[in-house]
Amino acid sequence: MFDSRFELTTVSTPECDLRVRHGGQGPGLLLLHGYPQTHAMWHALAPALADRFHVVCPDLRGYGLSGKPASTADHAPYSKRAMAQDMVSLMHQLGHDRFAVVGHDRGGRVTHRMALDHPERVTHACVMDITPTLHMFETTDQHFASGYYHWFFLIQPDGLPETLIGHDPAWYLSEKLRRASGPAFTFEPAALEDYHACFANPDTIHASCEDYRAAAGIDLVHDRASRDAGERVTCPLLVLWGEHGFVHRSYDVPSVWSDYADNVQCESLNTGHYVPEEDPSGTLTALTAFLKTPA
Repeated sequence: MFDSRFELTTVSTPECDLRVRHGGQGPGLLLLHGYPQTHAMWHALAPALADRFHVVCPDLRGYGLSGKPASTADHAPYSKRAMAQDMVSLMHQLGHDRFAVVGHDRGGRVTHRMALDHPERVTHACVMDITPTLHMFETTDQHFASGYYHWFFLIQPDGLPETLIGHDPAWYLSEKLRRASGPAFTFEPAALEDYHACFANPDTIHASCEDYRAAAGIDLVHDRASRDAGERVTCPLLVLWGEHGFVHRSYDVPSVWSDYADNVQCESLNTGHYVPEEDPSGTLTALTAFLKTPA
């Protein structure tokens, strides 16, 4: 899926070993995947972007073949703050103390936290098919709870989701991808193979639940503290979403993000939730133009 310019390696950060695929030359560009996927989701975009950037595609902690630290009662090891710190450490080790970051789904939530916690590091930020976690929880209604049922399923305690998913992880993953993708879309077989191989690990299932438990707890503590302190995303922010996705049908996406960021550009694509895989050409065009804007 990735050409010969890309190296697949493991990079040790202070709290977690990360599986990373990186290649190309130029300014640093960090690409962060979502649930229940791995860095392989960037297979159609990374080679094209590597013509102008040093493209870095890690598995987030808890996902893929990256480390899965032991959790705590408050789930802080799987907070977006902890994940963002992993990425800052990774990019520093690869020679980039300032870089652009693009995040889809869970990766978008890490991107948002990174732009707040490390504004001196992030030159440009792009989030795909999300609105802020805090906004989504604070405006929860039956429509949201029905569409995003997994947010409330995965946070249940005592191993409930882990046990149920673990009974047939291949079926669960396939059904999760199918429900959120656009009409008639099929995933790249090699990427799908990586998703299935990694998600079959019970430790990955547990760690991904911890990600969602953190989102419903410690992440909201961090987000409210940022709001109370008046912290906003100050770098240029590109928000992309799919016309056939739940986020577009449920929120006025540009209006919501304008409450959280100073310099927002917005664009929709004719996709479901998995924007960069469903329309890599359109995503590449949007990203290329955005990344040329002054930081």
